[in-house]
Amino acid sequence: MPALNGPRRPNVLFIQSDQHNAAVTGCYGDPLVQTPNLDGLAARGVLMERAYCAYPICVPSRMSLLTGRYPYENEVWSNGDILDSAIPTYAHAMGAAGYRPVQIGRLHFNGPDQLHGFAERLVGDVTQTYSGGRRRIHLGALEGGASSLRMGLQKSGPGQSSYQVYDEHVTAATIDYLNRLGVRKRSGEQTEPFSLSVGLILPHPPFVARKEDYDLYADVMTMPRNPEPFSERLHPYFQWWRQYKDIEDVSDQEILRCRIAYWALVTRMDAMVGEILGALQRNGLSENTLIMYTTDHGESLGEHDLWWKQTFYEDSVRVPVIMSWPGVLPEGVRSSNIISQLDLNATMLDAVGAPPLPLSHGRSLLGLLLDPSETAWDDVAYSEFYPGTHVEVPPDGVHAVPPGQFHRMIRRDEWKLNYYNGMKPQLFNLAEDPGEMRDLAQDPEHRQIRKQLTEQVLDGWDPEVIASKMSDTRRNQAVLQAWANKMDPPELMRWDMPTETNYLDGPAEGG
Repeated sequence: MPALNGPRRPNVLFIQSDQHNAAVTGCYGDPLVQTPNLDGLAARGVLMERAYCAYPICVPSRMSLLTGRYPYENEVWSNGDILDSAIPTYAHAMGAAGYRPVQIGRLHFNGPDQLHGFAERLVGDVTQTYSGGRRRIHLGALEGGASSLRMGLQKSGPGQSSYQVYDEHVTAATIDYLNRLGVRKRSGEQTEPFSLSVGLILPHPPFVARKEDYDLYADVMTMPRNPEPFSERLHPYFQWWRQYKDIEDVSDQEILRCRIAYWALVTRMDAMVGEILGALQRNGLSENTLIMYTTDHGESLGEHDLWWKQTFYEDSVRVPVIMSWPGVLPEGVRSSNIISQLDLNATMLDAVGAPPLPLSHGRSLLGLLLDPSETAWDDVAYSEFYPGTHVEVPPDGVHAVPPGQFHRMIRRDEWKLNYYNGMKPQLFNLAEDPGEMRDLAQDPEHRQIRKQLTEQVLDGWDPEVIASKMSDTRRNQAVLQAWANKMDPPELMRWDMPTETNYLDGPAEGG
């Protein structure tokens, strides 16, 4: 890697939102959305056009970014699984390098270890700590609106969710933290570089936004670009998925309400990012700060007649990645290289001179971004999804999980293969078909590329081994859930959600 210009030990500001579709950002090409702060950050730094999450669901994705390991290696397959405290995270590595890593806001840890290497957490999390515990999330008038079920589309429109109120608390705490650092700097106190991670939950559903933001898009919102009518030609997994999620027939009113609110939530999230970046600038802390923005996964928004995340289509599995480091990283650069979010982990550690994490698959991006002509880069990323761990209703004759519960994706160069164990795969050429409308998996002319990518998907990834480990996890988890329900352990890193802050401005219409 080429030598870095400037100080070797920068500050680190890592901002992670929740469920942000990269395409709904001005700098990624959206003509409607207002995201001046993320657009400005991209203009001052680097935008990665083809970045992928390790798992299109919150907890497995976040844990993989923290450890640099694939979800099946972390053995975190669902939002209720617990990351083993013996697995080091980027926070551990930064601490080993002399930093004091701090987390403010959403992180989504499960179990008693709510630090996993962080020295301090502020505000706490919006979700419950113990699966099976009594202190569940209650959204009041919006109950069910945050779920990946049809009710999440029905309870949509102008109003307010406590998720936005939570993010306002997180933003205020972050600004206060930066202000206190600024006071110390202005007083002449010798301070060590900081490592600050900030977790926002917007634009995660409920698809509900305050009226002033909602009205920005109410008269200009468009319908999805890539409808995929339900038919026998549809991949059998998605035939089941749409039935299970009750999204075979979503009204135009629902579609528009949800999309209007989502664009509004992205704009509100962008405004909060702007407040944080403004505090960094005002306190004279931006000069030698590596800033990273990303999210945990995307949101389908009606594309392919799908909603929420949980698929390998681009709207769900591709994520925004924007980085800025004044005087070090180039400005206004768009990289088309394929990366995984695991690479962000390695990049942060490389930037601060921290020890690399053992067994991490992350690759530092610094060499690629500083001297791409001299840096070899393998354009590849993997993602996983295990739908059987996310079924939210009891199995029955209609909704029972079909074969192919173990899914893995590989994106290599222009190709994407979606592997469904026990079912036929999907194969797309994204250079020729960016909307992923032409499945080439059964085309004889593409037999060889399908074979090559299938071999790579299965290299080190064995569905039978995973099934056995997952079964053991579920048996252990049943005991832990019963314990949490009976013992009602205190949740020390939990933000108490005020249910009265959730409301809709009038009844939902059209479903």
